[in-house]
Amino acid sequence: MRRIAAQARKELTQIVRDRRALALALIFPLVQLMLMGSAISLSVNDLPIVVQDFDDSTLSHELVDAFRASITFHVIPWPVDRNPEEALAAGRARAAIIIPSRFARDIVRGVDTPVQLLIDGSDSNTAQLLAGYGSEITRGFNETHGGAGIGPQVQAAVRLWFNPGRSSRRFYGPGIYVLVLSLFPSLLAALSASRETDQKTILQVYASSISAHEFLLGKIFAYVTVGIVECLLLLALLFLRFGVGFIGDPSAFIVATILYCFCVSTFGTLIGIAIPDQASAMQVVALFSYLLIFLLGGLIFPIANIPAGLRWVSNLIWGRYYIEIVRDALLRGGGWAASWIQVSAIAVTSAVFYGMAWGRTHRMQLEA
Repeated sequence: MRRIAAQARKELTQIVRDRRALALALIFPLVQLMLMGSAISLSVNDLPIVVQDFDDSTLSHELVDAFRASITFHVIPWPVDRNPEEALAAGRARAAIIIPSRFARDIVRGVDTPVQLLIDGSDSNTAQLLAGYGSEITRGFNETHGGAGIGPQVQAAVRLWFNPGRSSRRFYGPGIYVLVLSLFPSLLAALSASRETDQKTILQVYASSISAHEFLLGKIFAYVTVGIVECLLLLALLFLRFGVGFIGDPSAFIVATILYCFCVSTFGTLIGIAIPDQASAMQVVALFSYLLIFLLGGLIFPIANIPAGLRWVSNLIWGRYYIEIVRDALLRGGGWAASWIQVSAIAVTSAVFYGMAWGRTHRMQLEA
């Protein structure tokens, strides 16, 4: 145990002495969480839309005012003698509302009155959101004015749980936290192990009496410590800046966090031992610890929305399971009942990575 502690102390001393490594371990994660957590949002506000009101009646003005009152839209007047497609093509508006000339009369008579909503579909996600918000506003207008005909007998009363304000920051903040925690400890571990292999200083370890287990555990525990410190700093930023906090029993989150720090540190050490070139090791870590988690880990969109041909790959992405655990701990509060499978998956992945790293290190010791 003393050899493991000595190896861990040596790794931590090197990190503390290297200011760039210290900044990479403690400062860059906070900057990345702040930037990405605040920048990524699928909600839309102040979308410019033009209105062509051919009716110019009190009811048509009320419909326009309903759109104007929404924080989603910013209404821009548009002359009735100009084609609204010009505003869309010029980028001055994302949608156009066209109110027919008999709008008020048809509503009073109880006749269906179509109102056209032209939408710029170049951004498919924004177009879908815009169409949904526009439909909600017109539905509310119909309910206020009786609509055309008899309304539905059964109406759904919608109540949002866990994130009632539909805040993107509360949803994406925990995901970005996982992304950052996945990248930096593994990157530091990979650079350290790769540098020792590249500079041949690893031969001193092989010539000593330290075993492969002691060498690996010492390096891994050092970067687990770095990961836990990063976790505390990132959680403090999440709590203070993103308005989240623990809900229910946090024990599953705590156990999963320790296992996940061990998992990413072991992965980085494995890559550093297997790839002696630091630039190549960085690219591999960036691919698996950043890009795949970002795209296939359920961070931006649900895993069910991933094409079926790639969806199975997400089962191999360890960050996917930790994202589910973190979001449960900070948004839903399901505890162990909702997270034990994900915790077990992280533990199994950690064991696989450690076995591969030990096999590689032990074989190199025998060859030396």
